[in-house]
Amino acid sequence: MFDFLLNSIIDETLTLPAMLASLCAALVMGFAISFVYMATHKKEGYSAGFVATLIMLPAIIAVIIMLIGNSVARAFSLAGAFSLVRFRSAPGDPKDIAYVAFVLAIGLSCGLGYIAYGVIFVVILSAIMLVMDFFKFGKPKRSLMQLKITIPEDLNFQGLFDDVLDKYTESWSLKNIKTSDFGTLFELVYIVTINPLQDSKKFIDELRCRNSNLNISLTMKEFEDRYTV
Repeated sequence: MFDFLLNSIIDETLTLPAMLASLCAALVMGFAISFVYMATHKKEGYSAGFVATLIMLPAIIAVIIMLIGNSVARAFSLAGAFSLVRFRSAPGDPKDIAYVAFVLAIGLSCGLGYIAYGVIFVVILSAIMLVMDFFKFGKPKRSLMQLKITIPEDLNFQGLFDDVLDKYTESWSLKNIKTSDFGTLFELVYIVTINPLQDSKKFIDELRCRNSNLNISLTMKEFEDRYTV
């Protein structure tokens, strides 16, 4: 009965009403996806530019697909034009990349005229994302943190901080050792799980007493992985 809804609204010859319907559908679904993204990123925050991208990208992809149509020559010419564009961005959250793939798929479905499939895809995947965010699916109970301790070159770091780490953390491991300032300093990188019952300030103060009061940084491991190049 509703099979006609699942058919493409675009025939071999592109018409203005079909193009406008696909474009409007892509924009509406882009807005819907952007609202889901904002709802699931309230705590960690989000970029207004990325939200705008989620809205525009489905429409852009839909227009490109409609312009290409069944023409192989157009496809190669558009590929050559886009190869001149270079994109550069900092490493992002894998979930953000999934949202980009999400809107790309919606743009493709709208560009091909399968609007009903796009709507079904948006409803199902958006519901899954909201449910996962509500139940905090996949989030660890304790957040990993990255601890960087700078020490002078003449200080023996073997076992120097072990008792302090045992006292203030639930688990820890030394992941990296490197020199800085032409070898005059060492930087120790630990991955730690902070004990919530302990005072983080006292933890840092005890470490400072042993590293000659040099730099110490304690950051969320997820944040560090996302933005450090």
